[in-house]
Amino acid sequence: MDATIQAAAARLSRRLKKHGKTVTLAESCTGGLLASTLTDIAGSSSWFERSFVTYANQAKVEELGVDPEALANKGAVSAQVAIQMAQGALRRANADFAISVTGIAGPTNQGSKKPVGTVYVGIASRTWANAKRTQIGGTREENKSGFVHFALLTAMNCWDEAFDRLLEEQVKMAHDAEEARLKSEMDAQRAAQAELEKQGEEGKPASWQDEAWESTGEEDGMALEVEWVDGEE
Repeated sequence: MDATIQAAAARLSRRLKKHGKTVTLAESCTGGLLASTLTDIAGSSSWFERSFVTYANQAKVEELGVDPEALANKGAVSAQVAIQMAQGALRRANADFAISVTGIAGPTNQGSKKPVGTVYVGIASRTWANAKRTQIGGTREENKSGFVHFALLTAMNCWDEAFDRLLEEQVKMAHDAEEARLKSEMDAQRAAQAELEKQGEEGKPASWQDEAWESTGEEDGMALEVEWVDGEE
């Protein structure tokens, strides 16, 4: 196996171990070469769950639940089928992620309109799925190795993007939660201030009482000054 491919497989394994995730595979044109590449890594049993080699279209339908209409309308080498293969493998396995590979290794395209060397790689998790396409020019063996390399790189790119989105969502959620907390505190402070002001208003004399305390008594005939006269004995 090419050293570049081995290095990519090692990088993928480190990502899986770092995040505590597992992977399953669904291969068509590579015939198990991707699984072999990953399981060449010592300790791969901790993150490699299982693999499906579904070379024939009927196998894709029976083993992975690929829609026969998708095969008829789009062809086995298509983004739609690649995604369905990955999602089907994920349903059948107890894994976090799935990688699928479907392409035309050559030396002929067997009547397909797609050129030899075309490959689609599907990546799926429990919450998202994607497919990437490329075209490699070479012999059948070279194409299969190139497909494996492309699958490894695609998986890492897709998962890095997914983890970045997850991190952004977590940061946004934390920011929104902090804003909500601050708003709640401000609302509570405003409510407490309003209650204090209300209590202060209730403790003040009524307006009519203010007028009574300030009255001279002349208006209602009441004298505020009393003159005491000593009585005669």
